[in-house]
Amino acid sequence: MSLKGKTAIITGSNSGIGLGVARELARAGADVVLNSFTNRDEDHALAASIAEEFGVTARYIQADMSKGDACRDLVKDAGGCDILVNNAGIQHVAPIDEFPVEKWDAIIAINMNSAFHTTAAALPYMRERGWGRVVNIASAHGLTASPFKSAYIAAKHGVVGMTKTVALETAQEAITANAICPGYVLTPLVEAQIPDTMREYNMSREDVVKNVMLTRQPSKEFATVEQIGGTTVFLCSAAADQITGTTISVDGGWTAL
Repeated sequence: MSLKGKTAIITGSNSGIGLGVARELARAGADVVLNSFTNRDEDHALAASIAEEFGVTARYIQADMSKGDACRDLVKDAGGCDILVNNAGIQHVAPIDEFPVEKWDAIIAINMNSAFHTTAAALPYMRERGWGRVVNIASAHGLTASPFKSAYIAAKHGVVGMTKTVALETAQEAITANAICPGYVLTPLVEAQIPDTMREYNMSREDVVKNVMLTRQPSKEFATVEQIGGTTVFLCSAAADQITGTTISVDGGWTAL
């Protein structure tokens, strides 16, 4: 399918899942707006390389997703939005009675509140254009829980709930809202953790991946950023016109347990 003429904003997209989603949307013909909190030459070069590779317009806009005004300004500075992918996120692991308050506040702000602000800013553009897609990158932890991740799990559950509300509010318009719930995805950040985990457990890479990192993922295989991107492209297609207010798990069977 072609998304030519559509503008997609992907938050937290200068690496990992966000970048994978941006590349797949660009491959489908969408003009893309990359985002993160940094403002480096390499961020803008990354956008330029996507533009050259896929023959689309690609820009990088710096915005701190922990600040509501910056989230809304991102959409305004993009000049419009047909496809909004809320992907920005951070993580911290600690028992709830030891969880640093500043970490809780930051995770809720970036992982959940940013999606509220960007969605609120994007919907008027979508309504003006008569078409729109909101795709929230939630998590298997938006549907289930694990110990020591209270803020992340609270935020991702919140994103899933907000997705349903947006879907109901736009149900009679050509706008859909859905959440993708990945399990473990092989990103550069995850890849970088493997050698340290091998040393910690004195295991081979294969054993670490299957028996430590993917202990809750029945397929024993990572999802890929391309698969998350491909799922996003599908949700932007005409085939998904009547898919709204739901979650799509890309988790190797995690939430089937």
